[in-house]
Amino acid sequence: MLYSALSRRGLFGAGLALATPALIRPARAMEPVDVELVLAVDVSRSVDSEEQEMQFRGYASAFRDPQLINGISRGAIGAIGITLFTWSDWNIQNTLVPWMRIGDMAEAERVAQAIDAAPRTTWLYTSISGAMAYAGQQFGQAFEGTRQVVDISGDGVNNSGRPVAQARQDLLDAGVIVNGLAVLDRTPQPPAVAAITPPLDEYYRDEVIGGPGSFLMVAEGFESFETAVKRKIVREVAAAPGPLVERAFA
Repeated sequence: MLYSALSRRGLFGAGLALATPALIRPARAMEPVDVELVLAVDVSRSVDSEEQEMQFRGYASAFRDPQLINGISRGAIGAIGITLFTWSDWNIQNTLVPWMRIGDMAEAERVAQAIDAAPRTTWLYTSISGAMAYAGQQFGQAFEGTRQVVDISGDGVNNSGRPVAQARQDLLDAGVIVNGLAVLDRTPQPPAVAAITPPLDEYYRDEVIGGPGSFLMVAEGFESFETAVKRKIVREVAAAPGPLVERAFA
């Protein structure tokens, strides 16, 4: 009986030993890309429904532009990883386009269609720091890029959550480049607000962007957003040198 029990125990142990390797699977390797690009889109209350639609249409149009695909194809790997989320209050960030690969026109069209189909929502405050913190959490999920870039687009200064300087420094310490797309809304502000609010392009230049080769694209009104976002993404993909601040007009 003892032999039988030991034998059964031995067989069980042997079976467990044989089964164990099958249960251990290596961690999935991340797919290499030239750039991991996180697009963070402002949907605070200062962005009305028409302006929000201009933003989404601008991003979708950018990914349908052959010039962008041409720029991607010239990279060492010839592909980028892209994700897009919207942001507002310090605790409101919603991923609308999960990580997707773009290496050709068909893949770029899938991204554009995902943006077309994404829901449009509007919230209240403007937390650039919250957007930065959320953006930093997106890397390392699907791709391994030679560069990691966060792209913040918005039309207002930080008014919710912790200071922008802290959130930006966290990204810079992690080796992430922060670029900006500031949309200059031509609607006059109340005098009391204008007196304490810095010009948005200067604010983004001084407080938001950072890292090697970082830059700010300024859209002169939402009507020029589509032009601005195309130029900005092409430059980000190509890592092309250029001015610290570029301006786009409708």
